[in-house]
Amino acid sequence: MAATPLDPPPLLRNGCVEFPVHHVRGGTSTGLVIAEHWAPREQPLREELLRHLMGLPLEGTRRGNKQITGLGRIVPTGNKVFFARLAADGNRRRIVSTFAQLAADKSAIDWSVNCGNMTAALPLWALDSGQAEANGEAFEIDIFNTNTGVTAGSRMRFAADGSFVPAEIPGVDGAFPAVDLFLANPVGAKTGRLLPTERPVDDIGGCSVSCVDVAVPMVIARATDFGKTAQEPPEALEADREFMAALRAIWVEAGLRMGLKAAGGRAMTAEELADSETIPKVCIVGPPCGSGHVAVRYFTPQTAHRSLAVSGGCCLAAAALIPGSVAHQLAHGLRPVPADLAEVDVGIENPAGILQATIQARLLPSGLEVRKAAYRRSTQILLRGHVPLYRASAGLRDALLSLCN
Repeated sequence: MAATPLDPPPLLRNGCVEFPVHHVRGGTSTGLVIAEHWAPREQPLREELLRHLMGLPLEGTRRGNKQITGLGRIVPTGNKVFFARLAADGNRRRIVSTFAQLAADKSAIDWSVNCGNMTAALPLWALDSGQAEANGEAFEIDIFNTNTGVTAGSRMRFAADGSFVPAEIPGVDGAFPAVDLFLANPVGAKTGRLLPTERPVDDIGGCSVSCVDVAVPMVIARATDFGKTAQEPPEALEADREFMAALRAIWVEAGLRMGLKAAGGRAMTAEELADSETIPKVCIVGPPCGSGHVAVRYFTPQTAHRSLAVSGGCCLAAAALIPGSVAHQLAHGLRPVPADLAEVDVGIENPAGILQATIQARLLPSGLEVRKAAYRRSTQILLRGHVPLYRASAGLRDALLSLCN
C-alpha cells in the first residue's frame, strides 16, 4: 500500500513508533478508525496495539482504570475501534470493516459484534483518508462487517457548495454531517433467526421476555415486571443493584435459550453470558409518554446506555412489529404492517430523545418478514494524526516498522 499525505504510515520518531489513527464520532459513540493496511496482521499484536491506543490494561483486569494513557472514554460507547479497508465488490468498491469493543478495565477485547453508531463514521473516514472519492450530489458505498457478515448501505449527501448535508440526532448537541445507513437482510445476525427461541414471548423467571435477532440479538423485557417504567434515568437504573442483578439473570437465561455462541462457534456458558460486554443486548420497554411509539431503557448489557444504540434500535423497531411480542403489546400508534412489502416508521423514546427507525417488512401468514432496517446518524472527525506507542513490545515495534518501508 503506497502512503499518501491523507493516509500516512506508522512513523519512527525519537526512537518511538507512532501509529496513524482517525479519532471519530459516529452517532453517539466515539473511538478510532484504523486503516487495516497499516495494522499488524497477527491478532495478539493487533490487540496489543489497541490497548496502547485506548489506554487499557496490557494484561488482566484493573478495576477503576480511567484510561488516562489513551484515547478511550471509560464508558462502552467511547471504547470502540474499527479496522477498515476498501475492497472490490464486482464493479463497485465497498468498505470492509472489523469491529473491536473494548472495556476500560479489561485487557480482553470482544470481536463478536458490530456497532451501528460507529459504522456511520466509516464513509467519512473513507473520504477523509483519500480511500474513496465522492462524485455528484451523494456518496454511496456499501459497508461489509466481518464480525457479523452483515452488509450495510451508506449514503452521505452534499449541498450545492460542496459541504456535507447535516443532521441532528438525539444525544448529540448540534448538526454534523449526516449519514443514512441501510441494513439489508438484517435478520438472524448471530442466531440465523428472527425469533431465536421460536416464540414471540418467553417466560423467564416470571418476566415476559421477547428474544429477537435483527442486526443484533436482544432481550426485550417488560419494565413493569421489574417495578420500572422505562422512563428512569440510566444512572438510577445502574445504581439499583437488585434490579441489575435481576436483569443479568434474565439475559443469561435468555442467552442460553437463544443459543448464543462465542468466537469459534462454541455455545456461550452462563458465566460468559454474565460477564459479556456485548451480547445479548437487553432492554426494558414501556408505553410512550411523548410522540414516540414505545419507550426504552437499553443496556449494553453491563451498563445502561445514555441514549440507544442504532443496532438495538433497529432490533427493537422490528420487534415492535412482531404480533404478540412484548414491544408490540406496549407500543402505541404504530401503523399496521401490510401483506405487501412496505416501510414502517417506528419512533423509540430513549433518554436522549426519539430515535427514528424505518423497517421494510411485510406480514405473512408465517409471521413477519423483515427485508431492511434503516436509520440516520451524524458523524465527525475529532482528530487525525499519529499516537506515540511509548510502551510497545519489541514484537509490535518490529511489525509496525516493517510497514514503514
